Amino acid sequence: MKISYRLVIIIAIFITCLITANVIAVKMISIGHFTLFAAIFIFPVSYIFGDILTEVYGYRVARRVIWLGFICNLIFVCFVWVGQILPSANAWHNQVAYESILGAAPRLLIASFCGYLTGEFSNSYILSKMKILTRGRWLWSRTIGSTIVGEGLDTVVFTTVAAFGTPFFVPALMLNQWLGKVLIEAVATPATYAIVKWLKQKECIDTYDYKTSYNPFLITDRGN
Repeated sequence: MKISYRLVIIIAIFITCLITANVIAVKMISIGHFTLFAAIFIFPVSYIFGDILTEVYGYRVARRVIWLGFICNLIFVCFVWVGQILPSANAWHNQVAYESILGAAPRLLIASFCGYLTGEFSNSYILSKMKILTRGRWLWSRTIGSTIVGEGLDTVVFTTVAAFGTPFFVPALMLNQWLGKVLIEAVATPATYAIVKWLKQKECIDTYDYKTSYNPFLITDRGN
């Protein structure tokens, strides 16, 4: 498939949202009576664009972009770590601040990676299968339905791996995060409809994954 500039823009936004979410997730925020991670407002955007990728270009393209996002995030984390261990200049006294914001513990990084892969692949798989089942109708049911499962798995996996056995493992926090992400997806549904419709018209493409392998590790399935 020829890669258009529109697809490049979608991929760039997807990866930018992913990396941004991982940086600002270290901050806890309070909205009314709810305690949430600051990434609650940006991480769902990556799912929205993941939905757009699968709906327009198909699971095969979405799978490659998910792995590309994983690799980009890994590169980011590696160089953040390099910056952390390099000796500080005498006039620079912000090493502690650098480490507290960017120097996430290995357990948090593993949790983030596991949650991301589990959630994104589940989201893309369900949306793709529902598109076939609904014969391309009711886009809202696919975007919201896939998000309910994908974001739910992401939240449970991340929180369990990152905080299980610690005082921060609070089931209510997981529920708040999940509900907040699903709500954002639902509110963004009109915008998702508009972007999907525009892309399908401009790209002259509307992919159905009838013969696509759903193996998440099959990157070079040239026949599908």
